[in-house]
Amino acid sequence: MIQFQGTLDDIASVENLLDAWTEFVVGKRGKPDVQEFSLRLMDHIFLLHRDLISRAYRHGPYRPFNICDPKPRNIHKASVRDRLLHHAIYRKLYPFFDKTFIAHSYSCRVNKGTHKALDCFDSFARKESTNHTKTAWVLKGDIRKFFATIDHGVLSEILRRRIPDEGIRWLLNEVITSFSSTRPGVGLPLGNLTSQLLVNIYMNEFDQFMKREMKIKYYLRYADDFAILSRDRRYLENLTPQIAEFLGDQLKLALHPGKVFIKSFASGVDFLGWVHFPDHRVLRTASKKRMFRGLKEHPFELTVTSYAGMLTHGNATRLARQLKEKFPLFFEESDERVDEC
Repeated sequence: MIQFQGTLDDIASVENLLDAWTEFVVGKRGKPDVQEFSLRLMDHIFLLHRDLISRAYRHGPYRPFNICDPKPRNIHKASVRDRLLHHAIYRKLYPFFDKTFIAHSYSCRVNKGTHKALDCFDSFARKESTNHTKTAWVLKGDIRKFFATIDHGVLSEILRRRIPDEGIRWLLNEVITSFSSTRPGVGLPLGNLTSQLLVNIYMNEFDQFMKREMKIKYYLRYADDFAILSRDRRYLENLTPQIAEFLGDQLKLALHPGKVFIKSFASGVDFLGWVHFPDHRVLRTASKKRMFRGLKEHPFELTVTSYAGMLTHGNATRLARQLKEKFPLFFEESDERVDEC
């Protein structure tokens, strides 16, 4: 097992903290808390550096707020100081851990993302069905209360195996234990940059189990959603309890009882906001409602072009036309603008 060779000094260095600030502040310069922090930026940087080196650093509290995306979610926002540190940690650890992940893990990774996961899913279906001439079955799974049930002890043990430096492990423990959800020692906050990396490290244990031990060829995952394709339905049926057992015993996670199913690809499979068929994919009804709600609440050019770009990844010509008719000013420069987003 390869291990991360960096030290706490690498994360805590003034140079790394300044580079982290440059990344963190993008798009946030107008925020009052960011402006206040930036007024005495170097004082804050040197103080954070000193607290990290002396191990006097303690993660601060979070400010909770709710969003609907599309279902209600509870987000926890850390202070500017702590979020700056999250970036400093992330920029050092991500390049190492990303190399340990499987190719078909798509969430919160450079050059991955939702659209590539969608294309991979369709590609797997074509290969397993021999260009849709044979029936391909899909086992679709979802982790119940994913972020809220990440076990701190299990996560710390995974990190211990990969990170020999005791100083980094101390710092990560400060970040991990700064938040609990339903009970002490469980849960990571939605909204932390470090949480995105930590859940990928956590679920990489599952990914490796699926690929190395179970030898599953057509498996992919995006966050807590995963899919397996096979021509053998009974194989997928027998696989489900083995998956549930591994998640429960090794990661203390559980499958969502209402979001695990086996369907033929040809009948239409709901995956990552789109319903997939052999020759096309259509936007899921809930995704449509979320899009129109987002446009109503934030009718800005960035929002419109973002949704326009999303619609180019499926069969959504009618929805794209409605978008253009509703917001013509955002498309008047070029008739091809929707396709370029």
